[in-house]
Amino acid sequence: MTGTLPTAASLNKFEKIKAEKDGLAVKAEIEHFARIGWEAMDEADRDYRLKWLGVFFRPVTPGKFMMRLRLPNGVIRSEQLRVLAEIVQRYGEEGNADITTRQNLQLRGIRIEDLPDIFQRLHQAGLTSVQSGMDNVRNITGSPVAGLDGDELYDTRELVQQVQDRITNRGEGNPAFTNLPRKFNIAIAGCRDNSVHAEINDIAFVPAFQNEVFGFNVLVGGFFSAKRCAAAIPLNAWVPPEEVVDLCEAILVVYRDHGLRANRQKARLMWLIDEWGLEKFRAAVEQQLGRPLQPAAAKDEILWDKRDHLGVHKQRQPGLNYVGLHVPIGRLYAPDMFDLARLADVYGNGELRLTVEQNVIIPNVPDSRVAVLLQEPLLQKFTLEPGNLTRALVSCTGNQFCNFALIETKNRALALITELEAELDCPKPVRVHWTGCPNSCGQPQVADIGMMGTKVRKDGKTVEGVDIYMGGKVGKDAELGTCVMKGIPCEDLKPVLKDLLTQHFGASPRVSTPVG
Repeated sequence: MTGTLPTAASLNKFEKIKAEKDGLAVKAEIEHFARIGWEAMDEADRDYRLKWLGVFFRPVTPGKFMMRLRLPNGVIRSEQLRVLAEIVQRYGEEGNADITTRQNLQLRGIRIEDLPDIFQRLHQAGLTSVQSGMDNVRNITGSPVAGLDGDELYDTRELVQQVQDRITNRGEGNPAFTNLPRKFNIAIAGCRDNSVHAEINDIAFVPAFQNEVFGFNVLVGGFFSAKRCAAAIPLNAWVPPEEVVDLCEAILVVYRDHGLRANRQKARLMWLIDEWGLEKFRAAVEQQLGRPLQPAAAKDEILWDKRDHLGVHKQRQPGLNYVGLHVPIGRLYAPDMFDLARLADVYGNGELRLTVEQNVIIPNVPDSRVAVLLQEPLLQKFTLEPGNLTRALVSCTGNQFCNFALIETKNRALALITELEAELDCPKPVRVHWTGCPNSCGQPQVADIGMMGTKVRKDGKTVEGVDIYMGGKVGKDAELGTCVMKGIPCEDLKPVLKDLLTQHFGASPRVSTPVG
């Protein structure tokens, strides 16, 4: 590699770890790790390199690891979901998994001793967790109703899979892309509602027509971090679908070889674009690509407000429907996973989709089966029509499982929004996002109201609190929200949210019905 790589003497901790041994090298050591146990492992292998295989050590649950899958475009088959349900039931503490804001699943409570068997089960099921953590390309997102939506412009599923296959060597691991300066996100949109949150990705492809030919305008540099949050900017490039994979590779090579590495807090793609300027960056991409890029189309096709896909919707295939289920805070337990797999088999064709709102879609339900599906007991828990506050609630893991989180998020978020839902009548959905730390996994900057975890002082004591963000917009004319309040103790948050919902979103107290 060339470019701005620092000298060996100036390497930061993470660059030293990568220089000593590639993360993928631990793939050959899993049996050894299982024999010696987590406490005897080399610290760099345990705490960092295992992340290249999608396995995350969590100090808050010593001896218990998190495993992050790769589910391109959020597509999963019922038999695959059953395998994951069996894993969390047999091996996972409390048997639970979380749907993430990148359309994939994270399994909880995995023990190092069980990894050989788990990896074998994943391989047999056609699943992989490779390169899903640390300085790799994370799960590649696309429209959750790709191939189903009668109004879509392009079915992104195959294209997303091709990008993943190139980057991960078809799930086996690809050393060419395991040493990026930092993590990297890619999204490909095929519908008019920006269901992938294009603006928060390092590379995003948004639908656009050039001389009546379909393709994508390209955005680059979007990211959230503790140091800075930035919306993606236009690369002034348009590509047809058949050039998307090559362009992703070219951008990744330029970033790999020239991205800033000395300061890890300034290592995401946008920092390189800032240092070089967009024109130099674009020229370097063209050189790596081996051909000039066409200028961007004059306008893109992101014309709609963002949809959440909850409820029953007609598919492009006559007589079929997709049914969106609301999964509160994205939390699934093993029985839920088994039941969802059963529903997909009984009422659909065995396929399920995950969304960036942490929900589940069952596609390909015949008209004649919809009414029966709606009577299933699981749909009392995962309802089609949640309240307007519950409907768009999103939360990161929180400090129950994540050592980076400064506060508890998931359970608190659900409890608080349930109370507010009972007390307030809100005339329209309000997107409420929680994240436990400035890393922003819960994406508060795209929410109507976003909470970012922090520590605050109250009555001389340090307590859990939040900074509040507002003004995030998704879909057409998307923009990032900004911090409007700082240091609100979580125990004082309910009246603050009540005021915000009343003043800005038209909420009003519910009128109780007299008894008798």
